[in-house]
Amino acid sequence: MESRSSQSTNVIRFPGARSSANPRRDQKSLMDAVYAAGSLPVSADDAATKDMATRLHIFGFVVIDEVLSDGTARRLRPSESFQSSTRHPWRVSKPSGRYRVDDDWPETDQELFAALLA
Repeated sequence: MESRSSQSTNVIRFPGARSSANPRRDQKSLMDAVYAAGSLPVSADDAATKDMATRLHIFGFVVIDEVLSDGTARRLRPSESFQSSTRHPWRVSKPSGRYRVDDDWPETDQELFAALLA
């Protein structure tokens, strides 16, 4: 019988301590921070966080508002966030529901979304 310690392995541990998760460096941590807080401000010159937020925006996990110099917010489309510059800060928010069931809809259409309302 062979002992486990004598078997070769193809896993190599890189030296140094692993960095802890940080909302500014880790995509999942950024999404968790946004979902926990509801929204997260991103400074105009924080390109790394904007890149991570853009990836999450493309897949629909977050929405991005560009905060203009007069204080108003403009919702960005994924293509706009990808091409956006560092002139304005952003507000990254969790998306509201994809679907909104309106009372003005015909009852036959409302039945299609009955599971969402339960």
